[in-house]
Amino acid sequence: MRTVNYVLCGLGGQGILFMTKIFAMTALNKGYNILGAETHGMAQRGGSVVSHLRIGKARSSLIRAGAADFLLSMDESEAYRYLPYLKKGGKLFTNAPSDKFPDERVAAYLEKQDIEPRAMEASKTAMDLGSPRSTNLAMVAFFSAFGFGPLNADDLRATVDNMSPGPFKETNLKIFDTCYETGRKMVNKLNIFD
Repeated sequence: MRTVNYVLCGLGGQGILFMTKIFAMTALNKGYNILGAETHGMAQRGGSVVSHLRIGKARSSLIRAGAADFLLSMDESEAYRYLPYLKKGGKLFTNAPSDKFPDERVAAYLEKQDIEPRAMEASKTAMDLGSPRSTNLAMVAFFSAFGFGPLNADDLRATVDNMSPGPFKETNLKIFDTCYETGRKMVNKLNIFD
């Protein structure tokens, strides 16, 4: 298997490292090699946080600019900041209103780079389901609905199930299932127009 590169970013306090852990544990459970690195910068609440995860036979834990297959961002501004990491033809997933993303000033760049942007209001969904701190789970589930990469939705959901402490398990799985369905509806809508 070729190395698959994930860059996950957001702001301190949004659970980027937990989100990375879900992907990493899922990959390990499937028998894949992984390498990862976190660069915090101003990792206190509100500061920029980015995590690199490489699945496969990688020699370095850091992903160079233009080499990431996937960029998952918990914050729209951070998505734009880390956009240079995505390779041509990469996939971008962001916590933002889908009808307002991407910003028109960035849309031409995305088109030129053949980068597919997808967005959902993960934080609003998590809040509506009574767990605002689970926006990270919402983004993982949304991403999983599109079937990209070596980790499928069932594998990721099983990891969330195993990692969730007893009192939070039911809510976490409800958030996962709801956001997975949001993503599937988007996939089905896109397939209609293919």
